[in-house]
Amino acid sequence: MDYQQQVVWITGASSGIGEALAYALAARGARLVLSARRVDELARVRAACARPEQHLLMPLDLAEPDSFAAKVAEVEAQCGRIDMLINNAGVSQRALARDTRFEVDRRLIEVNYLGTVALSKAVLPGMLARGRGHFVTVTSLVGKFGTPMRSSYAAAKHALHGFFDSLRAELWRDGIAVTLVCPGFIKTNLPLVALTADGSPQGRMDQAQENGIAPDECARRILRGLDAGQVEIVVAGPRERLGLMIKRFAPSLFNRLIRKASVT
Repeated sequence: MDYQQQVVWITGASSGIGEALAYALAARGARLVLSARRVDELARVRAACARPEQHLLMPLDLAEPDSFAAKVAEVEAQCGRIDMLINNAGVSQRALARDTRFEVDRRLIEVNYLGTVALSKAVLPGMLARGRGHFVTVTSLVGKFGTPMRSSYAAAKHALHGFFDSLRAELWRDGIAVTLVCPGFIKTNLPLVALTADGSPQGRMDQAQENGIAPDECARRILRGLDAGQVEIVVAGPRERLGLMIKRFAPSLFNRLIRKASVT
């Protein structure tokens, strides 16, 4: 895939997978729109990208969908168009369903699912008008199966799969591609800010995440999948991939195994 002067908007670009994708895409000639809540971290990422002067910072909070129309209009005014939207921002969870306050469940759905859908729908009219575009949505392996301590996070990620699979089926005649990315354990700071039962951040790393795939390797695999035209890209270790196969072909066995899984 040729990214030269393609306008690529990345949410969650201030750290982790989004940051790694920013560096990789800038190196391939893309013009980036970098979004997250932390403007200082976005500025740091932009400064470390190739050709930093051509990239736009667009602070954005997925919990504030009423702001999206104006932000999309500003991006299109400054960059001319949006060729690709990489939906990467989100918040994770570390709590049992029975302990989690409902307002925490609601926040996980509003940010991870509704916020992502709202931004995508704000971007869609411009893509339809041009007859081309690409949505890349980073979900999770828990968008394919649920695990303990992730109930509403998994629900939001499952919902993203349903929405974007449907969107792909609707838009195939319109020149608009839709790709889902399913990472397993990636070594990012996501566990530090994951929501616990009362909505407070966990504040510590998980061992599984600490031993996960490096973000730059994750970004490399994502771009390789995009280059190959894959509609679903799994970035995970051998055990996680095996779990995905067991879930698909032996769901009763998977049900017994997942009870004992180490997910923190």
